[in-house]
Amino acid sequence: MADRADWPAPASPADPAAAMFATQTIDAVATAYVLLSLEIGTHEKGYIDAYYGPPSLLDAAIASPRDKAALLATARQLMAKLDGIAPDLSDPIEKRRSAFLRAQLRAAETRLMMMDGTRFPFAEEAERLFGVRPDLKPLASYDAQLAAIDALVPGPGDLATRVEAYLDRFTIPKERLQKVFDAAIARCRGRTATHVAMPEGESFDLQFVTGKSWSGYNYYQGGYHSIIQVNTDLPIRLSRALDLGCHEGYPGHHLLNMKIEEQLVKGRGWAEYSVYPLYSPQSLIAEGTANYGIDLAFPDRTRPDTERDVLMPLAEIAPPSDDRYWQLLDAMKLLQGARLTIAQQYLDGQIDRPTALALTQKYLLFSPQRAEQSVTFTDQYRSYVINYGIGEEMVRAFIERGNPDRDEIWRRMALILGEPTLPADLLAPPE
Repeated sequence: MADRADWPAPASPADPAAAMFATQTIDAVATAYVLLSLEIGTHEKGYIDAYYGPPSLLDAAIASPRDKAALLATARQLMAKLDGIAPDLSDPIEKRRSAFLRAQLRAAETRLMMMDGTRFPFAEEAERLFGVRPDLKPLASYDAQLAAIDALVPGPGDLATRVEAYLDRFTIPKERLQKVFDAAIARCRGRTATHVAMPEGESFDLQFVTGKSWSGYNYYQGGYHSIIQVNTDLPIRLSRALDLGCHEGYPGHHLLNMKIEEQLVKGRGWAEYSVYPLYSPQSLIAEGTANYGIDLAFPDRTRPDTERDVLMPLAEIAPPSDDRYWQLLDAMKLLQGARLTIAQQYLDGQIDRPTALALTQKYLLFSPQRAEQSVTFTDQYRSYVINYGIGEEMVRAFIERGNPDRDEIWRRMALILGEPTLPADLLAPPE
């Protein structure tokens, strides 16, 4: 957490005087929102993903948090105040700031209701928390893709077992994880730094952990520093090195959080961006850009070439003689939407947990152990699962609209990283 006693001076608000007053009022709402978020965090472990604002606000939240009913009332009062301010805003960036705060507050309202036992249907929960109502495909629509994968991995036994056995050939030995991940993250950073300026002194610590429902996590500390954790409960395959290096690091979560701190918190003095509630529209932007960042940093043949020529030798894995390994990984990615359909059916009570596990094994081609980890994640994070696949699709569609060149693609990525961006903003043409 960065040790700052006061906020940086806000950027000059737009004219006329009414807009200036409105902006000052937004600053007050923003500070109230930060305190509200921190107090909600005292009622739910993991609600606050990152905070690096004034320690005094965090101390106040911990010392005397309001009860959930009072916090719910405050969230609604702040939304009403924003609704009254919005018509007076003339600066487009301030309008976007107001819309962002409004969406974050609606998510806070929803999460507080859920903490007190309210249950929304999966699609409504996702929309209220993350700003997108998912349009899910029936599981049968993935059967053709399973047939295509069956042709890539022929042989006796069920398909999931065959796929697991094939991919297990590409497991990184535990004693070589550090070397492989260090090299992978260094290449993710190098490719990103060619296009995006890094804040001076930025850094991260890499840790290998156990006992988690996720495979990787970025804990942003403020001051351009992150802790990146990789879960070793299950054997880690080579494909995860660049996946997690880009997703958790560059141009994923680490870069996104640094740019938010650099451009919005320090650059504009916007207090609201110093806190990141996990259950909010911020997460769809964060997970979507992090997932898209993998292909952004390693387009076309650069990923298989890097894995074959650099990472496999470090892992002491014999490179395959053909491209079937990478063809299989690409084919399996097309099954990711099935995870959302299974989560929706499970959380809406249409199927029980054993059925969710069985369907996860069948449609995601997971071992029983990996299926258990996947469903446990859904148990813990619920509709959060939409942020990965749907977020990536929305970010990709926004950035690649009109077939731009590589420089323009990176410019558009920077727009998302450094401006107040909601999921709805990704539906508009890039400026």
